[in-house]
Amino acid sequence: MLTKRIIPCLDIKDGRTVKGVNFVELRDAGDAVEQGAIYAQQGADELVFLDITATVEARKTLVDLVRNVAREINIPFTVGGGISSVQDVSALLNAGADKISINSSAVRRPELIDELALQFGSQCVVVAIDTKDYGQRNMVHTHGGRTPTEIVTEAWAYEAQERGAGEILLTSMDHDGVKTGFASALTAKISRKLNIPVIASGGAGTMEHFYDVFTAGAADAALAASIFHFKEIPIPSLKNYLKGRGIPMRTEL
Repeated sequence: MLTKRIIPCLDIKDGRTVKGVNFVELRDAGDAVEQGAIYAQQGADELVFLDITATVEARKTLVDLVRNVAREINIPFTVGGGISSVQDVSALLNAGADKISINSSAVRRPELIDELALQFGSQCVVVAIDTKDYGQRNMVHTHGGRTPTEIVTEAWAYEAQERGAGEILLTSMDHDGVKTGFASALTAKISRKLNIPVIASGGAGTMEHFYDVFTAGAADAALAASIFHFKEIPIPSLKNYLKGRGIPMRTEL
């Protein structure tokens, strides 16, 4: 069985790491470069860096900050925010990113997924999906969760795969920051339908939540922010806990 991945996420606004609840009420959570280095040292499997207001503010991801983070880490590094072209991706990869994450730009022009997969390989392309539950359906949102669409989440995840995405980063807006657990049922529904890895995001509050999303949720990786930023759950302790419960992890007990 493939090892499961633990991925800290750095949400960036104005060059600083921030964290909110349900995509709002942002508070400062520290220096991105320092945190990236610490997470790499602690045994994080990957790092995700999302410039969360780049699309809303119609600007590009902070390439210099990406370069500074990349210098300090030795683990795979995914960058997202304001990416809308092959040229944007080239700049980020040259700055040290290993993968890129697209969301709003892919919804606006789905052919972008095909173009990036063809140019850089599917392994480089992560399609991020911010989703909200409306009872009967889960619907895709763009622009950092600010803009609802009429796109059904499960259908969009499948289309992203068929267009060449190498991974799906699935964030439940309903669960984001509230620490009551991941959206395991939705994650499992999508993960079992796709042939590519699904990263679960939104809702981590306890070590057991990670166990649940890896088992009941069938997730390939789990992403979290505040519990790591504010030192509520140390990554080494989390990975040892999961390994002790039979989840394959890249770690030593």
